[in-house]
This record gives sequence, C-alpha cells and structure tokens, in this order.
Amino acid sequence: MTVAEMEAIAGAYHGDPFGILGPHRSGKGCEIRAFLPHASAVEVLVGGVATPMVRKHESGFFVAALAAVPGDYRFRLTFGDGTAAECDDPYRFPTLLSDFEIHLHAEGTHYEAYNAMGAHLAECLGVPGVRFAVWAPNAEGVSVIGDYNSWDERRHPMRRRDSGIWELFIPNLGEGAAYKYHVRSRYLGYRQQKADPYAFHCETPPASASLVRDISKYEWNDGEWMSARASKNWLKEPVSIYEVHLASWLQRPGNHALSYRELADSLPAYARRMGYTHIELLPMMEHPFSGSWGYQVIGYFAPTSRFGTPEDFMYFVDRCHREGIGVLVDWVPAHFPKDAHGLAYFDGTALYEHEDPRKGEHRDWGTLVFNYGRSEVREFLISNALFWLKKYHIDGLRVDAVASMLYLDYSRNPGEWTPNQYGGNENLEAIDFLRKFNELAHCEGGAITVAEESTAFPAVSRPVYAGGLGFTMKWNMGWMHDMLSYFALDPVHRKYHHQNLTFSLLYAFHENYVLPVSHDEVVHLKGSLIGKMPGDEWQKFAGVRAFLAYMYGHPGKKLLFMGSEIGQHEEWNHDFGVRWDLLEFAPHYKLQALAAELNRLYRAEPAMHQVDFHYLGFEWIDFHDMQASVISFVRRAEDRNDFLLVCCNFTPVTREDYSVGVPAEGRYREILNTDDLRWGGSGVVVNEAVNAAGVPSRPVNCNGRDHSIQVTLPPLAVAVFKRVP
Repeated sequence: MTVAEMEAIAGAYHGDPFGILGPHRSGKGCEIRAFLPHASAVEVLVGGVATPMVRKHESGFFVAALAAVPGDYRFRLTFGDGTAAECDDPYRFPTLLSDFEIHLHAEGTHYEAYNAMGAHLAECLGVPGVRFAVWAPNAEGVSVIGDYNSWDERRHPMRRRDSGIWELFIPNLGEGAAYKYHVRSRYLGYRQQKADPYAFHCETPPASASLVRDISKYEWNDGEWMSARASKNWLKEPVSIYEVHLASWLQRPGNHALSYRELADSLPAYARRMGYTHIELLPMMEHPFSGSWGYQVIGYFAPTSRFGTPEDFMYFVDRCHREGIGVLVDWVPAHFPKDAHGLAYFDGTALYEHEDPRKGEHRDWGTLVFNYGRSEVREFLISNALFWLKKYHIDGLRVDAVASMLYLDYSRNPGEWTPNQYGGNENLEAIDFLRKFNELAHCEGGAITVAEESTAFPAVSRPVYAGGLGFTMKWNMGWMHDMLSYFALDPVHRKYHHQNLTFSLLYAFHENYVLPVSHDEVVHLKGSLIGKMPGDEWQKFAGVRAFLAYMYGHPGKKLLFMGSEIGQHEEWNHDFGVRWDLLEFAPHYKLQALAAELNRLYRAEPAMHQVDFHYLGFEWIDFHDMQASVISFVRRAEDRNDFLLVCCNFTPVTREDYSVGVPAEGRYREILNTDDLRWGGSGVVVNEAVNAAGVPSRPVNCNGRDHSIQVTLPPLAVAVFKRVP
C-alpha cells in the first residue's frame, strides 16, 4: 500500500478498493485498513478488545496492525463533537454474486437479472444489509452514495467483477434508504450520479434517487384469476380494453391524483360495471416528466411513486383481478430520455444506446434508442418485461412505438440513417429482440403482448416459428384513421368516401387486430371523440353511438380511451380529470349506458368475439349502397348457425322499408338499436308491430340471398339482429 494508492482511494478513482481496504495479511500478522474521512479517531473491535487505528493519510485513511486475521470485527468511530458510533466494515465481506450469474449477464441470457442486479436486502456472514450491483464496464470507479454516507462518493467504492459489473454489500443498511451510483468514467473525465437501472422504488419526482425496497412481502389473493388466465385462448375470448391514464382518470378537488389504493377502490369496480374485460394503463413505470404521460421512462423496474409504493400498486392489480378485470400496461422498449440521472451515457459511453446518432437517437422525441444488438441491453429489457408479468401479475404488455424499432429509417431523412448488412431498412437486431421477448412473455401462463405498429410490416401477430414477430395482437391503426376520418365528414359527403368503411376488411384477417380509439386520438388539437363528429349536439351523440356500435361489430378486439364513453367534449389533458360531472346530463349518461350495453352484448354473443381473426367469422351482406351510406354484414361464431346481422345507417335520414338479405330463413329480433330512447336516440324502431317477436324473413331474393327482411333503419344508427327459432 503506497501513498498514491491511499490518495486514489481518497479521490474515489482507485478502481480496486478491496485490494486496499479491509483485512490484509502483513508479514505474519494482519492489517485492517479503512477510509473513514468523517471520523476523527477509529478503533477496531475484535472480541470486545479495542485496538486504536493509526491515521496514515490526512484525508482519513486509518490502519491497525493485528496479530492475526480476525474472523469478525467492527469499527468504533469517534467524531469531532465527541460522539461515537459503531459500524461494520463493508470491505470484510466476500462477493455475493456468483460467477455463473455474471456469465449469464455477459451472455445476455439472465432473464431474471432483476434478482441479481440492483439493490437487494441480504444477509452476509450473519450481518443484515443491502447488496448493490450495477453494470458499468467503462467506469474506472463506481461508488454507492446516499444519506447514510452524506452522498460522499469516496466512502463506499464498489468491487469490480468480470464483464463490468460492480458490486458491494453495505452492512446494516435497511429498507427505504435513498441511494444512487456515482459513476467515474475512464473516458473524458465523465462524472455523474446515476439512479439504479434496476431499482424497485424511486423517490417522487422531481427528486430522483432510487430507494431500497423489498417487493417480496405482498400476499397475493388472485390465485383463482391467475389459474383461469393460464387456460384461456384470448384470441377467442372477448377482449374489451379500457385505456386509462392513472393520474387523470379521477381526481380529488384541486386536480390532485388518487393513490393506487384509492384507485383500487374505484377503477376496477367501474370497469366491471361497464363490462370491460381489461384495463390498459399508460406507462406507470417511474418517469421524471409528467407531461410525457409515462412514455419517457427512467425507472423501468419501479412503479411510479406518485401514487404510492410498489405494494400499493400490487394491491391495485390484485383488486382488478378480484373484480374479474385483467391489467395490461404500456411498455416502452423503443427509447428512453436523456435525463442525466438515467440510462443515457451511463458509464461515460453509449452503454444502453447506440453511439452512432443515426441509430441511437430519436430527434423527433428528444430520446435515445436502445442498442438491441448488445446482449446485456437485450437482457435488461427482456428481464424487465418478465419482471412485470411475474412480480406484479400483469396480464399483458402493450409495446409502444414498435414501428420505430423495426425500421432504421423511421422518421429519418436520406443520409440520416444507415442500412442493415443486406442494404435494407429493417432493424434486424430489434426484430430478433422482439421475437425473443415474445417467445418468453408467452411462457407466462396466459399473458398477452400487443404491438402498437403503424405500418404494413408483415406477420407482426404471427408466431415466431412461422416467421412472425410473435405478438398476440396488433393495433389496427389503419382502421382507426379511416373510421375517424369518415365520421368527421358531414353525412352528405360520406357517400364519396364509402371505401373508408370497407377497406379494412381487405386486410382484417392478415393480423390479430385490436381496434383502438386511444389517447393519441384525443390530444394535440385532434379533438375528443365526440368533438370529431359533425352536426348539432344530437347528431354528435348519434355519431358516437353509431361509431362505437360499428366498432363492436367489426372483427377485432376493442380498446377505448377514458372519457370517450361519456362523450367528454374537451380534449384529454393529463393535468385534469375526466369530466364526470357531465353525467348529470341525459345525453352523457345515456351514452355511457350504451357503452356498457355494447360490452354486455359483445361478451354475451360468441358471434361478436369468437372468430375475430379469420374470414369465416365475417361476411358482407351489402357494401354497395354508397348513395345511402348503408352497409350490412354478418358476424358468425364457431358454430356457423350462431350469427348476428348488423345494419348500419350513417346518415341522419330514416330508411323505411329497407330490404336486407339474410343468411337463413327465420325471424330476426332486434337485440341492439343505437337509436333507442334509452341511449339518447330518437326512438325509431325497426318494426314496431313485430319488433319484440322479430321481423320475419321473406323468400325474396336480395343482396344475392334467397331470403330477406324489410326493416326501418334508424338515422345515424346501427341495428343488430339475431335469428330466433
């Protein structure tokens, strides 16, 4: 031990603190070395015997000579004010991560890396404390800093292990301790305090420290749900998703968000009453900027502390399951923010991101792109996905911005991107990552994955073994844009855009689609769902009713963003809650009642959900009547004799004595009419005289069918019929 080495310890740049600090053989005896700059005097306690330590360096480097290497010892520190305290020496403890765990990490196959990395309560040599581990291969030194050492990067330097992992056990540290890593790079003099990428809990923004947390204590009560989920084929089940931003779904006076536990008392019960099968949460992982809605994540393993603790969020998920509601969360493996305490430039190099900005930066979003070709980065993301499925019982992940991951030239001009090895624009590394993610996610009994993918990339929701990306489902962005554009038109002009209604059926069975009306469509001056509708107030509400009913009749699973079900006029603003006060007025609560009825009908009728992804579940009756803006079609269950007839009139004109071909002879009973007075309609019925018993078919050829019915089509409405014996 030289003066230079002591100065390197004092300057926090030694790189091998265990080579200097702690117990070391010296001749026939032993030296105990410690760097304790906050102490004025130090003694070593061995078996109750105190041995004074000698200050060897003015910075606070102490040494004591002993006759033999002690099996156990402690320090007694005396401070400048005369007070004293005892503590264990972190540098007498052995390594806790196994060589095999480190090998798997370097290989990129430690898919439960969250059990090894980060901060974990542990016991070593009979002493309780916290084990820290972080990956920073290009650092010359990493220290754990926090309140317990006055955020002094010199006090707890970490041990470097193979593959660039740094590890340290700090004895007698407990749950709730705030900490960061002080990273000192070997390049360009880079120094930065970093939050733990694997932290289970974080301080509430704008504070940015990580918090030690044991998340294994919660006792789950959803065993029945989890067991039933594992046996379900969600492609044949009703899936009706209520998309929610937790901070603005329901607020206290003064625009204050509810806690996880308060949300657990209200949101799952509301979703159940409305008939939804799932709630989808905008990202609830820790993020520094509320205005990002959670899509710029810093703490990938931590539910945001804005609404409570990890156990509180577990309780929320548990309550959802006990109400029969699945929980999907938005997951963001496409990019991350540049905040200094986050993943960006983590060890003074482009560690998690690409160094080349043509691959590593989203200029439109001001974020960085993960380096999917790096094994440790793939492992970080995959283990994160599995973490939410395993530890928090999440039922599925909706993967954000998949298109930006798939294409090297996504939102880039010529010259701003580099082609792959074959000269194409596909990101082959991201494709391989998504396939592996989907393979492993689907091993978690009944969990689903959904892609937000806005291009025609092939086989997004086809199995990996069949050459697909492996997602369970994919958002149908084309249907969404076509339909919203169509319904924004004055009805008198809709006949010129009839193809908007029909085009989606040309590709409806190429993928397993979800029909989304998401948060992205009701912000940034796009207008709320009802705000997109033309006409007076009655026509606006009628338009929303018809839109939703056609959406539920169209093949594909369903998703609706909060507030749309009550006809909220304002665009969504993340700072303000849904306008629940509007339910005092009849048009709004009647629209909400229709949304619940659509969910009830959708879940009750196999024809509406059982064959969503095959052409056998859908057949046109008529899509040629563009002059009247009327379409009709049939939805079938696996039992071909179980079918529904859907007739849509997208003009405010009542169509009397309208003939519609039917698949089979019989009586056709109206089971839904969006113009019903109960839903705020005008009360036009299909056939008042026989409506309860059903409209009888006639042996009159129509629409290429041998039998037909003659009905009255209500204005701006959808009517659904079921054949009765």
